[in-house]
Parts: sequence; C-alpha cells; structure tokens
Amino acid sequence: MSPRAGRAGPVRAGAEPGIRRRHVLLAALVVLLTACGTAPRREAGGADGNALARQAAREATLVADDAWSFSGRIAVSNAQDGGSGRIDWVQTGDTYRIELRAPVTRRSWRLSGEHGWARLEGLDGGPFEGDSAEALLADHAGWTIPLADLAAWVRGARAAGASDVEFAPDGRLSRLRQAGWVIDYRAWSDDAPLLPTKVFAQRGDERVRLLVDRWN
Repeated sequence: MSPRAGRAGPVRAGAEPGIRRRHVLLAALVVLLTACGTAPRREAGGADGNALARQAAREATLVADDAWSFSGRIAVSNAQDGGSGRIDWVQTGDTYRIELRAPVTRRSWRLSGEHGWARLEGLDGGPFEGDSAEALLADHAGWTIPLADLAAWVRGARAAGASDVEFAPDGRLSRLRQAGWVIDYRAWSDDAPLLPTKVFAQRGDERVRLLVDRWN
C-alpha cells in the first residue's frame, strides 16, 4: 500500500508570532539533517588526486549503503535565536524519519516521508503535508535550506554540484564548501565506512552543530 493511502490532505496554517514560534522554527531546522539522499559529485578543487580518489571511493560505498540511522545531539542558531535537543534520524532508501526532542520543553517534532511526499508533525496547527520536506520547512517554519544536499553532507559526502574540499593529514575530509555553506568535520568514527561524529555547518549567521553518539 502506498504511504499516502488514507492520509488527510495537507493542512495550511499561517505563521505563528512570538518567541515560542521562533524556538519551534529553530527546532524544525534540525530536519535540515534530513531528507532524500543525493549521489555525490566526483569533482572538487583544492585537494590532491590521491585524496580525491579515496573520497570518491568512500562516497560510492555510502551511496550503495542506503539504509542507515544515527542518534545524537543537535544545536542550531542564527543571529536572533538558538536551541538544542536530541535527534534521531532513520533512513532507508528514499524513506526517512527524523525526530527531535527538546529536553527543556519536552516537546518533540517529526519529519517523515519519501521522494515526492513529506509530513511535518509537532507544530501547532499541524500536521502538515506537502510534496517535499524542504517546501514544508519554507512554508511553516520560514527556512529555505538545501535539505537534499545536507543529507549527503551529514555522512561526509559531497552533494551534486560544484564543491571544494580539504583533507586532514590523515586523509580524512576536514572541510567541505558547497552551495554557500562551509561544513567542518571535527571528528570521525573508527569503523568502516568512516562516518562523521562532529559536524559543524555555517552559512552566514546560520549555524548547525551535530554530535553523533551512535551510527547504525
């Protein structure tokens, strides 16, 4: 049965004013670590050929392994506000489910979906449904973010399009610049395939810090 069967049509609600709405908006930003997987681009500048070849081979392994999940902690901020919480992200192919729990307010949010359909739960007036997770965030949280790109970045892979990469002395990816974002990889797991455990992303005043406790 299609995941859409039996679902009610999308709920359309106006933006909520006030401080609480801004905190909800920032929490929803966590789902920027979500959405559809993207095949990595094999070109980059600023790195030697051997390092790029190793990166390309690693990315090919990640593309082949399309069932994965992680649990960890997330902190997000912009020029006006900030927040943090626990995040659990599960993905199998194009199907994904991302949950965020705020420890102080004990509220939770969930973004789930597949290619061509997404559902955002936990915001007042919801749940909301639409053709894409990125559009839901833009409509109901006020953020325009490259969700498909970030789904690749969180695993230490390049998304489609021009990019520039830097590598640490041990050969691991240390910095990725793409689509106006700078993503720094501060720590990695020791298991194969290598996966990031500290990912810091920034674009202007927008910042996201992810600490992964466990990759599956």
